[in-house]
Amino acid sequence: MGIVNVTPDSFSNDRAFQNATEAIKHAEQLALEGANILDIGGESSRPGAKPLSHEEEWERVGPVIKELLKWNLPISLDTYHPQSMRKALEAGVDIINDIWALRQPQALQVVAGYGCGVCLMHMHAEPSNMQLSPMQGDAVLAVSDFFKNRIQAAQEHGIALNRLVVDPGIGFGKSVDQNFSLLQRQKELLNLQLPLLVGWSRKSSLGAVTGLEVTERLVPSIAAALLAVERGAAVVRVHDVAFTTAALKIWKCASAVG
Repeated sequence: MGIVNVTPDSFSNDRAFQNATEAIKHAEQLALEGANILDIGGESSRPGAKPLSHEEEWERVGPVIKELLKWNLPISLDTYHPQSMRKALEAGVDIINDIWALRQPQALQVVAGYGCGVCLMHMHAEPSNMQLSPMQGDAVLAVSDFFKNRIQAAQEHGIALNRLVVDPGIGFGKSVDQNFSLLQRQKELLNLQLPLLVGWSRKSSLGAVTGLEVTERLVPSIAAALLAVERGAAVVRVHDVAFTTAALKIWKCASAVG
C-alpha cells in the first residue's frame, strides 16, 4: 500500500505533495514502483495533530480521488469522517482505512451500505493527545481485545468478515516498547483470523532505536516491513514503495528456496 498524503503537516515530511497536482504525480510514481493499493489521506494523524473538518478534508482529497479512480488500481481513502466516506464510496473508492475503526457516529452505518473493504485500526486516545499519555499494559492483549469488540460491532451492522482488515496502529498512543512488542508478537494477532495491515514506515519508534531523523529511516522502515510480512502481515503501508518492493522480492525468493 503506497501512501499518498495531501496535507501540509504529515509527520513523514512529504510536504511536496500538499496539493492535488503533486499528489497525483506522486501516486503515479508509486504505481510505477509497484504499489498494489494507493492510500489517499488529507488529514495528518501525527501526534499532536489538530482535527480537520470533513469539508476541508474533501477539498484536499476529492480531486486526487477523481483522477486516481481512472486508474486500474485499488484506491483507499484514509479517513474517519463519515461524510467523506460516503462521498468517496459514491465515487467508487474501494477501501475505507479508518484510524478510529468506525467509532465515529454514523461511520458503521455509512460503510455498511456499500461493499467496500474496510481497515480497522487500533488507536489509543486520539492524535491530539495520544502520545501525552500512552496506553498502559500489554499492547498485544489490548489490541486483540479492541479488535474483537470492533469486529463484533461491524458484524452487527451487516459488515461481512471478508471485508475487514485490521491494523495494530504502530505509533498511535503506544510506547516504543509496546510498538516493538506488537512486531515481536505479531503472529498472535493472526488469531483474529483476519488479514493484517501494518504500517511501520518512517515511524518515530524506528528513530528512537536508530537515532535517525524521519527522512533517514528508509533502511529501518524496510527492515520493519520485512519482519511484518515474515510474521504474517498481508499488507504493508509504506512511503518508499520501490525499495520495499525490491526487498520483498528478495525475501520471497529466499523463502521459496527448499
